[in-house]
Formats: sequence, structure tokens, C-alpha cells
Amino acid sequence: MNSQAFRGDFAPDVVVRLAGPLRFLLRPRDRAAGERRLRFDADATVGHVVRAAGVPLTEVGELRLDGGTARPADRPAPGSVLDVAPVTRPEPVPAGGFLLDVGLGSLARRLRLLGLDAAWSPEARAPSADDADLVAQAVAEDRVLLTQDRGLLMRRALPRGALVRGSGTADQLADVLDRFAPALAPLTRCTACGAELAPAPKAEVADRLQPGTRQGYQDFSRCTRCGRVYWRGAHAPRIDALVRTASEGRGLIVG
Repeated sequence: MNSQAFRGDFAPDVVVRLAGPLRFLLRPRDRAAGERRLRFDADATVGHVVRAAGVPLTEVGELRLDGGTARPADRPAPGSVLDVAPVTRPEPVPAGGFLLDVGLGSLARRLRLLGLDAAWSPEARAPSADDADLVAQAVAEDRVLLTQDRGLLMRRALPRGALVRGSGTADQLADVLDRFAPALAPLTRCTACGAELAPAPKAEVADRLQPGTRQGYQDFSRCTRCGRVYWRGAHAPRIDALVRTASEGRGLIVG
């Protein structure tokens, strides 16, 4: 809800105070103070007020209204003070895994490299698709939607989502792993389509390999969906370094 829609010109404002990790979501002029003042609206719930301040509910943990614990469905009074804390980390990952917005393709490949179920498609924002399709997919497949589009996370039909921090893939990966602390199973998923890999006898994939690869490697895996073939090639040290970095994060398990 846009703050301009709040009514009650003669009622005291509702003050929304954000904890430090959420203050970047405020307008630049409000960030130093860490709060946003909104006109009181008798019809607005706590959830409406939080969104009007620019904060998706997916990013919110504890809510306190005038000093007491609050829920999104509660209603502020004129002059109320609403304190908003960030979501508690780590969060559990839904059974379906992750769904990534189209802009996070590099992050999707990193997550898959670590063995995580990360659905992503470059066609996710094609003319025939829109935000509602992503939300519907997240609901149907029981996935948490990862995005840097704050507006997408404002959709009420979205049960689970996360605003990914970081401008580069490494920072984005660190943020997701810190927020969800998933168990890792490196090199068990296809980086192209996300499906699981299965061991493949060399004889079954030899016709798809370059001569040097056929001569230098013996162990191969194949994607159970798209058939892409994998082996530990020259890129293995870089992948091992990524896995080590990821596994050293808070609460992570490599299994």
C-alpha cells in the first residue's frame, strides 16, 4: 500500500522503526534515523504499514507494536510505534528448494554446483510470463523465491521469498547460504538444468567426449534429465575452492 493512501489528516502518524539490517530498504532520507512516518489509516493492518514503509514481509522477523508482540493482521492506533526486526537466520528451506528470478542465473548455477535444488529459467520473464507466474510456480512446487526485485516480494500470494543481498554472484551466494544454511551435496546436480546427476560408465558416454578427455579421465556423471556429461577436469580446483568457502559458512554441512 502506498503511504499516500493513508488517511486521517488530524490523527498522529504511525512510526515504523526498522532494525539496522533492514534500514537499506528505507528511502535515502529516512535511513539515518532508521524510521518512516506514515499517516494513520484506520483500515491499515501492521502488514500494510510494513509494506508501505518499503519492507516486504518476507524480510521481517519479530514485530512489536507499542512495545508488545504484534502480528501482521493487527491494527496500529493513531500515534503507534511499530518496531520491525529482520527475519531470523537461518531459515528452513522448503521441501521444493529454491526458485530464482531471471536476473539470478549465475547464482542458480552456483547453487546447483553445490548440490542444491535451484529452479531457474532465462524464459522466466518472457512476454508470455509475468511475476504472477513465478509466484504460482513457487506455490505449486513449494519453493522459496529468491529475487532482487522488492516489488515481486510484496505480492500477498507469495508464501516464501527472500530478497537477495549483494551485487556480485559471490556476495549473493554468501547471503543465501547464510540465510538458509542448507546441507550441501557438491557436484551432484546438473548446472545447466538443475536435475540430479548419476554415475555413467565411460563406455556409455565415450562417443560424446573429446579424444583428450577420453584418454585422461575415467569417472563420469550424466544428468538424469538433459543427458549432459560431467567429469573432474581442469576446472576442479576452482570448484573445490568454492565448496570449501561455502562449507566454512555458518551452520553449513557438506554431505
